[in-house]
Amino acid sequence: MARIAGVTIPDNKRIDVALTYIYGIGSMRARQITQSVKIDGAKHAKDLSNDELIRIRNIIEKNYKVEGDLRREIAANIKRLKDAGTYRGTRHLKGLPVHGQRTRTNSRTRRGNVRRTTTSGKRTVEKK
Repeated sequence: MARIAGVTIPDNKRIDVALTYIYGIGSMRARQITQSVKIDGAKHAKDLSNDELIRIRNIIEKNYKVEGDLRREIAANIKRLKDAGTYRGTRHLKGLPVHGQRTRTNSRTRRGNVRRTTTSGKRTVEKK
């Protein structure tokens, strides 16, 4: 199993799919990397030579921010928004959708699977 950017990529997958296991590399970027290294994307990760792995590693380290660095940058950006007290920052603080989605329905992913129903707020008193 090959390790690239601190991630063990699976051997039995095609290299353009295996590279997407690295945080910050999607399918388009994986195809760009394989094209720039001049490796066939259909080649499996276990069939790569050491030279090809080193070339992939070098391109990823030089040109892309991935894994821990990218996670830290995103966390810093969110922290900056929270500290500045922006609308987006307060949405992050409250755990609500940030990009203008409706929240009356359809925000289960962000809020958790909380199903609240509204009531009048008046308690029913038990009769003796």
